[in-house]
Amino acid sequence: GVKVLDNVTFTVGRTDKIAFTASNEFAVPTLFKILMGELEPDAGTFKWGVSTSQSYFPQDNSAYFTDTEDSIIRWLEQYSKDTTETYLRGFLGKMLFSGEDVYKPVQVLSGGEKVRCMFARMMLFHSNVLLLDRPTNHLDLESITAVNNGLVNFKGVVLLSSHDHEILETVANRIIEITPDGCIDRQGTYEEYLVWKKENGK
Repeated sequence: GVKVLDNVTFTVGRTDKIAFTASNEFAVPTLFKILMGELEPDAGTFKWGVSTSQSYFPQDNSAYFTDTEDSIIRWLEQYSKDTTETYLRGFLGKMLFSGEDVYKPVQVLSGGEKVRCMFARMMLFHSNVLLLDRPTNHLDLESITAVNNGLVNFKGVVLLSSHDHEILETVANRIIEITPDGCIDRQGTYEEYLVWKKENGK
C-alpha cells in the first residue's frame, strides 16, 4: 500500500546509459517491471520508440526456472527462432557452457549459472535497449569484469541498477535517482553525481 513511484518522468536518448538509484529498494524493480509490461501502473503512461527492442534482466530470475525439467540447451531453445543446436551452443559457449554442460538440468544450476543462462537468453534477442536490475549478483569477479566490459562496449541504450560502484562509474553517462517526490536526473558519471549531491546537500 506504499507508493514507491511518484512523479517519475524522464525521456531516454539513443546514447543514454542510465544508472537508476533509489532509497526505496522496491522503486527501481517496480519501474523496470512496468517498463517491461510485467506490472500495470496505477497512473501515468510510458512509450517505447518504434525502433527499440528490449531485453530484461530481472533481479529475481527464479520464475524463469521453476516448473521445468529442461536441460540448459532446451531451456534456451524456447526463446529462439533458430533452434539448431549449433546456433544455441554459440550463445551458451559465450557464457562458458560447453560440451556436456549444455545438457545439465536447469533445476540443479547455481545462482551464478542461472545468471549466465539469463545473459545467453538476452543475447538471443539482439535488443538495442537493455534493462538490467543488479545483473552482477551471484557472479565471481572475473564474470563481473566481463559484464562490465560488455556494457561499456554495448552500442545501444542501457537502463541499469547495481550495488557495484565500479559498474555504475564505468557504464553510466547519466544518473536518475528516484526520490519520494520525483526524480533527480543528472548527466555525467556516478562519481560526479555523488560529488554534486554532497555539494548541494541532497
